[in-house]
Amino acid sequence: MKIAVLKEAADEPRCAAIPETVKKFIALGANVAVERGAGSSASIADQDFADAGATLAARKDAVKGADIILAINAPDPASLAGAKSGAILVGGLNPLHEQTAIKAYAKAGIEALAMEWMPRLTRAQSMDILSSQSNLSGYKAVVDAAAVYGRAFPMMMTAAGTISPAKLFVMGVGVAGLQAIATGRRLGAQVSATDVRSATKEQIMSLGAKPIFVEQVAGIEGEGAGGYATEMSKEYQAAQAELVSGHIAKQDIVITTALIPGRSAPRLISDQQLATMRPGSVIVDLAAEAGGNVEGTISGKTVVKHGVSIIGAMQLSRTLAADSSALFARNLYNFLAAFWDQDKGGLVLPDDDEIVAAIRLTKDGKLVSDRLAAA
Repeated sequence: MKIAVLKEAADEPRCAAIPETVKKFIALGANVAVERGAGSSASIADQDFADAGATLAARKDAVKGADIILAINAPDPASLAGAKSGAILVGGLNPLHEQTAIKAYAKAGIEALAMEWMPRLTRAQSMDILSSQSNLSGYKAVVDAAAVYGRAFPMMMTAAGTISPAKLFVMGVGVAGLQAIATGRRLGAQVSATDVRSATKEQIMSLGAKPIFVEQVAGIEGEGAGGYATEMSKEYQAAQAELVSGHIAKQDIVITTALIPGRSAPRLISDQQLATMRPGSVIVDLAAEAGGNVEGTISGKTVVKHGVSIIGAMQLSRTLAADSSALFARNLYNFLAAFWDQDKGGLVLPDDDEIVAAIRLTKDGKLVSDRLAAA
């Protein structure tokens, strides 16, 4: 069983394998071929892969005869020529935006598995690339905000007087939001947070932050399928907007993380609310690539409106390439190891397994994903 690890495009510094996972794949009985330079942007030298037991090769040689291909992003289908018929491509394939590539994989007989569609199951937690990368994004959002914010985060009592702590507000308490809360607290900020899911209130409090929740609208839990937030009623949205308007005017740093799978990001902060914040405040919009939670967000840029800096964050996990590669690579290994059959010496993916059914896009030359077909 041959596993090929691809080098990503120039704008993607992460790598789908690390020496640790290469060793583990070899221990399972696989041969691993790594495209030369695959880990260079993630501080992994080719020699590190070689020392772990991998073979270094050019793309065409790494892919030639491969049974499994590991990638961060959807690779050019033409570059996979030479892989075995029925080869399995595993990575973050961005199916809704890479449909042309997905169809080409099917035509080439490649079985494509989109790891970002991993279901939120207990047994799949260690395979969840969205969670592992969002965790780092939540951390980096606070660090980036601190770099732009012109004041200190913690309260400081000095002979020259006292510096008040920064007030940080996190909107959306998923994996990224929870890490943003924890990071803000570690830096000494006064942290508060909100979410449409009432179950997150205890999580917020457990991290030492103050929960800001709508209390007067009954019967709305905000819990969607698989643990994701769902879109709320107009009544709830109006109540939340009123609550947030009063709170946001007092904040120095705001981190927004709200996303609804398959939909544009919900608008959380209007231009009118933005105008109530004091000059020098900072917002990091982690939903920028999906349209943004903040009115005026521009993906990939920092803009200033009403004296407030709005950071349109893009793929913040990429800016921590070494750590994000390590987590991503372990997610891939945990998935493959869970379906590895030692007796057969390779990967066995049962059609009736709910994980396999959720992430499989193509098989036997056909598109087989109901989710992709409905898009």
